[in-house]
Amino acid sequence: MSPHYDLVIFDNDGVLVDSEPISNRLLAEYLTEVGHPTTYEDSIRDYMGSAMHRIHDLIEERTGRRLPAEFDDVFHGRVFAAFERELKAVDGAADVLEGLEGAGVRYCVASSGSHERIRVGHRTTGLDRWFDEGRIFSSQDVGRGKPAPDLFLHAAERMGVAPDRCVVVEDSPLGVQAAVAAGMDVYGFTAMTPAARLAGATRLFSSMKELAGLLQRS
Repeated sequence: MSPHYDLVIFDNDGVLVDSEPISNRLLAEYLTEVGHPTTYEDSIRDYMGSAMHRIHDLIEERTGRRLPAEFDDVFHGRVFAAFERELKAVDGAADVLEGLEGAGVRYCVASSGSHERIRVGHRTTGLDRWFDEGRIFSSQDVGRGKPAPDLFLHAAERMGVAPDRCVVVEDSPLGVQAAVAAGMDVYGFTAMTPAARLAGATRLFSSMKELAGLLQRS
């Protein structure tokens, strides 16, 4: 599988774990609660794929007010509790990982989420069997999150692979922009994001079965 690429870099939320509906629902509710009326659709459009610092920056730019100091801790507490109750792996994600493992193709995850959020999600869904600590990279590890290329470049460097030998699997416009800026091919997952918003992607796909086929032909 995937002889053209030496490393497959997966986004986490919405690509490996089906967390975007949960986290965006809770983000919209909490922003509204602290005085920034936000719908679920607003959250998907404006914040999906963002590191927390970008959410803080956008709110301050728009309103001139900072989010409460405890915002991140409260939000993550709510998200982790909901993950324990509701989170599932994206359908077919484990099959793709098993195929890469069987073919000896290297892979890792590079997420805007914190290390704790990634681990909680993987543990809850059983995907932790595919990811030891050396295969997990977070925006916490670099100065700037997506759409800056820093996180993907950091992951490639730590995995010892040149950027032009990597393919990124992403479902957010910010992630696609970051991958393109890193000089990597990027496959855009359209399960939750309209294809037009991922227009910069090398290829688009709508199911993990389709992704497995793309990686095999690459």
